Amino acid sequence: MTQNRELGPAAGVDRDELDTGIPQSARVYDFLLGGKDNYEADRAVGAALVAQAPALPVMVRAQRALLARLIRYLVVEAGVHQFLDIGTGIPAADNVHEVAQGLVPESRVVYVDNDPIVLAHARALMRSSAGGRTAFIQADVREPETILADPRLDAVLDTSAPIALLLVGIVHHLREDDRPYEVVRRLVDWLPSGSHLALVTPSADFDPPLMASIAGTAERSGIPYVPRSRAETDRFFDGLEYVDPGLVPILAWRPEGRVKDPDAVHGWAGLARKP
Repeated sequence: MTQNRELGPAAGVDRDELDTGIPQSARVYDFLLGGKDNYEADRAVGAALVAQAPALPVMVRAQRALLARLIRYLVVEAGVHQFLDIGTGIPAADNVHEVAQGLVPESRVVYVDNDPIVLAHARALMRSSAGGRTAFIQADVREPETILADPRLDAVLDTSAPIALLLVGIVHHLREDDRPYEVVRRLVDWLPSGSHLALVTPSADFDPPLMASIAGTAERSGIPYVPRSRAETDRFFDGLEYVDPGLVPILAWRPEGRVKDPDAVHGWAGLARKP
């Protein structure tokens, strides 16, 4: 039995905010996952990406599966029951609150995304367990102060207890002039001691020509796409303590079964604790 314990936003979305003729990363990702909450412009970009990298839908599903593994570890083994998920995207199966509250019903989640389509689906996204709580903030990761100043954040998350910051498939949309390391550092600085940062991002380390092609298609469509090396990804975790197995390929982060080729999904995944 569920109870809709939600804060913000209204059910609708201002149509003036929405231009479905411009592709948006969350909707392209939804297309790659096989979802239906996308438009012709998003599908065109997604189809072009798949034409270059036929395995891309498999890769995004692997990233989604990793998110569930991260949540299960955080709730069951690390005892973290609060989550700030930035760049959450269109609601799909196994949303953060569904996995977390399925294990601990009192878990609390704040979702952040800048796409009004995601906002329009927020009511479905925020069906919380009776004991837990969820909220949605429409904001851009490039503006961490806006996120941290939103009253819904303090209303749902308790900074006297550990919080997990989830940056899964988002930092590659930050170009260098977006100050990605400063953005992540500001968010990590806000976290209380004992909190965790989970960060997952595509990388060119595995297949440079393929990733260059993917990035080029995304950039030409107006979607920033910066695949970072392992060393560049490691910088996001400065000052934090990696949880075993450290910074590894996406398929190699605590897999649930035998993985034949850990490098088949071209990205890095890490979870680290703030001392």
